[in-house]
Amino acid sequence: MTSITPQSMVINDHSLGHLLYGMMLAFPLFLLPPILGLVINFAQKHNRMDELLYSHIRWQRWSLLSLFSLLILAYSLPHIGFSLVLSLLTLAWFCHRTIKGWMALADGHYI
Repeated sequence: MTSITPQSMVINDHSLGHLLYGMMLAFPLFLLPPILGLVINFAQKHNRMDELLYSHIRWQRWSLLSLFSLLILAYSLPHIGFSLVLSLLTLAWFCHRTIKGWMALADGHYI
């Protein structure tokens, strides 16, 4: 009989990925859930999760970092028209990317 220590166990539960996708989609109302989701995301260890969950964690991380970067860029633009267009395009892209990733996780596909 082999014993597995907690250090060598791999998380095979994908509920963390679903929780983080849900937090990502809470951004139209508040920015706090996506920021908290990004903090939780960075706290995860690659060696503690299976490859499917890790690919989604990485996808979420880059989506959130890109969202915040593009929104900061849009906010810093001097022309209000360009700022609004960039913000709307960024939010549409982020919604699409989040829904695509969440559906892939639910189907068990790598992203």
